[in-house]
Parts: sequence; structure tokens; C-alpha cells
Amino acid sequence: MKHLVAILALSLFVAAPTITPVMAQGAACTAMSADGKPLAGAAAKSHMKKCCEDNAKSAEGKPLSGAAKTSFVKKCMAG
Repeated sequence: MKHLVAILALSLFVAAPTITPVMAQGAACTAMSADGKPLAGAAAKSHMKKCCEDNAKSAEGKPLSGAAKTSFVKKCMAG
């Protein structure tokens, strides 16, 4: 029984890093124009939303849809 608990606890620590790369992709979105100048206003918001939607993928790399995509885009836009 102790071995089973130890294996389960260890598997949680091994599985946790698979979630973080997805959120890291959202952090790569920056509102910059092609010449490197920062965007502002509606242009910045539009660019960020498109970038976040493009990066809305699961840990396996499959595109998200529905509520999962909406949640990912909302978190990406906030951060």
C-alpha cells in the first residue's frame, strides 16, 4: 500500500510539467508591430486576441474548442 501511494504521488509531479508549456505559449504574445513598435488601443487588443486564439492548444498539441478555448484566451489576454 505504501508503494502505491508513493507511486501515485510521484506520478503527479511528473505529469504537472506537461501543463505549463501551454500557458507559456500565451505569454509569448506581445502587441508589437512588424517594425518593433508597440501597438496601442484596438490594434493591440485585436492582435493579442488573434495570437492567443492561435496558441490555444492542449498539452498534446491539439486545438482547443468551446469553453476550454474561451477560458484559455481570457487568461492569455489578462496576462
